[in-house]
Amino acid sequence: MEKIVIIPTYNEKENIAKIIAAIFSLQQDFHILVVDDGSPDGTAQIVKDLFTTYPQQLFLEERKGKLGLGTAYIHGFKWSLQKGYQYIFEMDADFSHNPADLIRLYNACKHEGADVAVGSRYVPGGKIENWPIDRHIYSRGGALYTKLITWMPVNDPTAGFVCYTNKVLATINLNAIQFIGYAFQIEMKFTAWKLGFKIKEVPIIFIDRKEGVSKMSKGIIKEGVLGVLKIQWQSILGKYKKSRTS
Repeated sequence: MEKIVIIPTYNEKENIAKIIAAIFSLQQDFHILVVDDGSPDGTAQIVKDLFTTYPQQLFLEERKGKLGLGTAYIHGFKWSLQKGYQYIFEMDADFSHNPADLIRLYNACKHEGADVAVGSRYVPGGKIENWPIDRHIYSRGGALYTKLITWMPVNDPTAGFVCYTNKVLATINLNAIQFIGYAFQIEMKFTAWKLGFKIKEVPIIFIDRKEGVSKMSKGIIKEGVLGVLKIQWQSILGKYKKSRTS
């Protein structure tokens, strides 16, 4: 049990079976944990129906109600640490992240010295397809804004396609992570960086979802804008002090 991919879901019936099949078709010994927030469309049942097809490889954690992306990942991180996984991935269910890129993220951590590997849209070789212009502006502007405020050397701080090594998630106080949307992704990377871990960005091509409904909202964007300021202010006050050498 070395590698596990955490996929948070809410109403992903169109995508979940396909993404699970695509990951397992890589034949790279990935396990999958789906964290479902009580999807009324039956997403969780689709996963359960696949247990016999992928025994001891596919797992499901069901939560009651839509509790947020960040808390879903924290739940998955704790579950994965408890089970002893060494490389813990996060990715979307909607194929905006190419499952084949899991191998590149894994190699960055396993063989290239990274503690955190980020599937990045904003490094050479990375790009976004099928987004409207306003999404490009929000995302690119948010990335530059985050870098300006925090000084964190990550070009795609809101990226949700990430591989964490066990030691990173075991070191971070997961109970102290406070955000649930875009700011969650920023806070996790910022915390890892402040703790002295090495972050490597791996270029990916991000393709907007073809099926299902986007979870983007004004509230998530607002959390990102205000969250960055709060993260940096709390850093100044000492919340994210380094506990090990870089």
